[in-house]
Amino acid sequence: MTRDEIEKAIIGIFADQFEIEDPGLDDDLREHYEFDSIDAIELLREIEILLNTQLSREDKKAAMDIRTLNQIVDYVAALTHRIEK
Repeated sequence: MTRDEIEKAIIGIFADQFEIEDPGLDDDLREHYEFDSIDAIELLREIEILLNTQLSREDKKAAMDIRTLNQIVDYVAALTHRIEK
């Protein structure tokens, strides 16, 4: 999966699951869209579905400081790279 494909998929998840249309790639999700911990849990579940894998506790813990869409895309890209090995 390329970074562009990941970005498109994540933007689709935000539109479908959170009703956030065209989020800024560097917007702080908490400040701009009131994205909270419950939303973050749902997003991690959507990422598991996207990657067809179950995230480890360490994977989920690594996501705790993510604040922007760009950071989410980087996170998913790193997971994808690790899974594809």
